[in-house]
Amino acid sequence: MLSFLLKLRTRARDLLRLSDAHVMLIWSVVVGIAGAGATVLFRGGIVLLEHVFSGMWNGAAGDGMSGSLVEMARRLPWTVRIWLPAAGGLAAGLLLLVARRGGSGGAPTDYVEAVAIGDGAMPVGKSLWRSVSSLFTIASGGSIGREGPMVQLAALAASLLGRWLHLDPPRLRLLVACGAAAGITSAYNAPIAGAFFVTEIVLGSLAMESFGPIVVASVVANITMREFSGYRPPYEMPQFPAVAGIEVLPFVVLGLVCGLLAPQFLRMLDASKAAFARTKLPLPARFAAGGLVVGVLSVWAPEVWGNGYSVVNAILHSPWTWRALAAVLAFKLVATAATVGSGAVGGVFTPTLFVGAVLGSLFGAAMHALWPHGGTPAPFAYAMVGMGAFLAGATQAPLMAILMIFEMTLSYEVVLPLMLSCVVAYSVARATGTASMYEITLQRNRDEQERMRLRAVLVRELIRPAQTVVPAGASVAEMTRVFLEYPVKYLYVTDEAGRFAGAVALKDITSDLLDRRDTSNRTAADYLQPHFDVLTPDMPLAVALQHFMAFAGERLPVVECADRPTLAGVVYKTSLLDAYQRMNPAR
Repeated sequence: MLSFLLKLRTRARDLLRLSDAHVMLIWSVVVGIAGAGATVLFRGGIVLLEHVFSGMWNGAAGDGMSGSLVEMARRLPWTVRIWLPAAGGLAAGLLLLVARRGGSGGAPTDYVEAVAIGDGAMPVGKSLWRSVSSLFTIASGGSIGREGPMVQLAALAASLLGRWLHLDPPRLRLLVACGAAAGITSAYNAPIAGAFFVTEIVLGSLAMESFGPIVVASVVANITMREFSGYRPPYEMPQFPAVAGIEVLPFVVLGLVCGLLAPQFLRMLDASKAAFARTKLPLPARFAAGGLVVGVLSVWAPEVWGNGYSVVNAILHSPWTWRALAAVLAFKLVATAATVGSGAVGGVFTPTLFVGAVLGSLFGAAMHALWPHGGTPAPFAYAMVGMGAFLAGATQAPLMAILMIFEMTLSYEVVLPLMLSCVVAYSVARATGTASMYEITLQRNRDEQERMRLRAVLVRELIRPAQTVVPAGASVAEMTRVFLEYPVKYLYVTDEAGRFAGAVALKDITSDLLDRRDTSNRTAADYLQPHFDVLTPDMPLAVALQHFMAFAGERLPVVECADRPTLAGVVYKTSLLDAYQRMNPAR
């Protein structure tokens, strides 16, 4: 049976000629569906907790849709508004403590880290506990985005799938990137922007080899989400008015304002994190303190609860006075700083859109006051463009910001002012030298990388477990079973003491099976290639690279030393090239 499966797989590859790129496209479809499913499950968890909290006080609001948290806050007694976010923060902090104590070290938890500097592997238990912690923060009114844990869960699903398939690190990272794109798409109903978010921010390049699977995962996730009843985009955009001639100039100024203020918004969040860290309070106490700030503010402004979807929709569809806009902006900034600064798990993406919308609306009101008869567009038009411009300044990803707002409006009229405003905001923010929100998140990791660059990098840092190891007496059936489980070209043979003896090639086994030779009495020793190239842990990357240049394969075994050839693991060529490029970033 095993030999039949091996021959079937070999013939399928020969007949269908499926390359790695084709296989990744197929798996990206699965990741798109899984990412949408993870998003739906998280939304369901929020709805469940909202109903639990709201049902405790005379059936206060809670239909589980965007904006229910603000409505719930309005109906709750003011005393409950104060302590409920604090209690939710306390529970979230305790859950995050469990995640930190129970999680395994080494593998990065954040999907950006897993793709950008990791091997794509994400810890399951730690990620799930963090998501549950985020559920309590969000459902109890925390001023933070829900898109963060949604994307995290979608990326985790992709990571689990890739590890189950035994993908090598580069393909595993690509699959996790596909999961992140599926999560963004499911959260914002913007498949194109979701794909560009990952390529522009996470991957940092627009190579077609990676962009193709990411687009497929993003589109499949969007199609899957549309199959769920009750699903709707978070923002209900009005029809954007036609803008022509001199009317474009105010949008350029709006881009300038957003480019100047977006870095200050990020600095404020960073300063809040530093302030909470200086308190030396235990993690649950910090979470509770952040929730308490939100609760106190909600006595005067219930709009600070939640991620701000309902407030933005209200600004887009009804006129607000500049005093009301300024007040809600000030309260929301403090609430977001308190929630994010306390360390709560969630996204900053949605609060950034909120700030951009309110700033844009305030700017529109100012334009109407200064130029009442100039034919300037309504304030909601500036709010729509402000969302994109502030996002471009904060993320320093203008293409993604332009596409996201365009997909939300589906209006060509918005393109010209949006492009101008986003590019100006990006250029101004970039000129300040301030990192984007995602670069700030990775600053600590980049510092560690910089320290590693100061010392010689050796092969031992890239060693992975050698899972395809057989003894010299292994039968053809046993070797076939390993070949079927792992997509490799060679099995490594060791003796009783674990010393490396050589390798067995897949082509030699399949040749005998296809030619129907008798293999019943043959063992690994009969197929052994004893003079197989090996690496050692103390070998510099440059020397290891020379070995790979003379070897037509994806991985090489690593032995402790030439005199004591104990098998220590394997090194993948792509991992070596990635590390070598990071150590020598000559671009």
